[in-house]
Amino acid sequence: MGNSKYLDGLNTDEKAALGKKLWGIQNHKCFICGEEIDLDIQKTNIDHIRPLANGGKDDPINFAITHEHCNKSKQDADLEVAKKLYQLSKIILGAEITKETPSLKHVLAANNGSKYSFKYKLDGSQIIYSFDEIGDTTIYKTEVFTDNLSGEKTAFINVPLEYIYHDDVINPRGINKSISLLIKEFHKPNPQLHLSLARLDGDKIRIFDGQHKAVAQIMLGVKSIVMRLFISPDVERLIETNTNAGSKLKQIAFDKAIVRQLHDTLYTERLKKYQVDHCLDEDNYSFSEQNLVDYFKGERGNIRVYIINSQKNAITRSPDNKLQSYINFEGRGTQLPLSYSTFEKTFLATFINAKTILTTPINYRVEEGSNPRILEKEQLIRLCNIISEELLIGKYDSEIGTHRIENNIGEGRGDTIPDDHLIAYRLCKEEIMYNWVQYLKLLIKNHFAFAGTKYNEENLFQQKLPDQLWDNIQMFIINLRELPIWKDRSMSLTIFGGKNNYDFWDTVFQTARTPDGTAVLAKPLNVAEMISR
Repeated sequence: MGNSKYLDGLNTDEKAALGKKLWGIQNHKCFICGEEIDLDIQKTNIDHIRPLANGGKDDPINFAITHEHCNKSKQDADLEVAKKLYQLSKIILGAEITKETPSLKHVLAANNGSKYSFKYKLDGSQIIYSFDEIGDTTIYKTEVFTDNLSGEKTAFINVPLEYIYHDDVINPRGINKSISLLIKEFHKPNPQLHLSLARLDGDKIRIFDGQHKAVAQIMLGVKSIVMRLFISPDVERLIETNTNAGSKLKQIAFDKAIVRQLHDTLYTERLKKYQVDHCLDEDNYSFSEQNLVDYFKGERGNIRVYIINSQKNAITRSPDNKLQSYINFEGRGTQLPLSYSTFEKTFLATFINAKTILTTPINYRVEEGSNPRILEKEQLIRLCNIISEELLIGKYDSEIGTHRIENNIGEGRGDTIPDDHLIAYRLCKEEIMYNWVQYLKLLIKNHFAFAGTKYNEENLFQQKLPDQLWDNIQMFIINLRELPIWKDRSMSLTIFGGKNNYDFWDTVFQTARTPDGTAVLAKPLNVAEMISR
């Protein structure tokens, strides 16, 4: 180790002896990953646990042995933090394997949390409770405060992990990359400035705000979380408040995908309320989307948004949607080719009509397989999967990602970027994808028009698309992928050297030239030619 005078002063045998001693102290385990080290067949590193730059000592008491691979790929210079981040990455991977969005729920499950019900009673202005299932037989009494404006009652309590659950109704967000920064911040140790917010849901305590702060604390070994607990809250009002905080009020960094999920929840709540108010069974959907809009007249505009966003969310978040694996739901990123914003603007906005509210019953023709919303969802997922299979799966490499692709090629450093990756990257750029998606829309319309069949022009996917049309869609995407422009590296610093607007690529596709007259395609895009084999 170049910055360790102690290690630099050891000869080969002395360093090997130190490694073997640390290996014994650590029970033959790697300090970072916790897996076994075999000194005979595995490469290892000796590293400072606490970095010298952070005040660590250059002394054997501050050394640990790790797999060489773990040391090279560690996410922080401090080995204690690197260990915690590795443990978290395993939890996240476990959730992703089961096609779940990693969240506080999974961290709690991995740390003995979410086991018991919360037993309490209210006495005047106090909440009285105990945690006797974990051996704490103390009877706690905490003051309950009433908010002067909302009337909500809350208490500030310290809750063991065994009694904490994640609230995926009010907060469906997953864990994003900021969690590593929080873990490092709390490890310094800098204090948490904002409490987690939770609510009583029957006999369960569910955290609905501050899940990242809770996760960071849990990963650093905290066994209980101090929180503000809402007692008997108005859940719909909390959902609305949480949604507004991330959209209208911009207090927290909610991305559009999360707002869609929250609107999905609000739509579900309105469905249930309509059924209750009209004495309908919970499986009775003989009413229409328009009936909902008319019934909730005071929030007519919101109901329309909830209905459309619920459909968008059902498509985007479906476990059957292969494109989901290539969408970055956290905002800006450099690993995945599509941001949610791009997917929304190019795909969802093109194929889901935000103005269409159905007048047919919600359960209309479900048994026949021709319910318009279900057809729309299933067929748009099928289209997502064709796009994924033809452009991305086995072709786009998340290890290469999107960072400085064109710059690296233009500067002569693009040898490690395969053609397939470059093609996928370019076709997923927002301004390019928006325009070729319009050609898909034209392709579908033309098919119905040429067949002389009456069709729903405003909601193309709410009617069953014939097999031949699906074949044409797939062939269009294949032929689009094969156009020479997408792997032409000479254009990296010109045509692809920055973000052009939608009109730029509309002109390219229609004329084969850029707005300034530069030829970039052999000929304009023609739908009929693009579906030929």
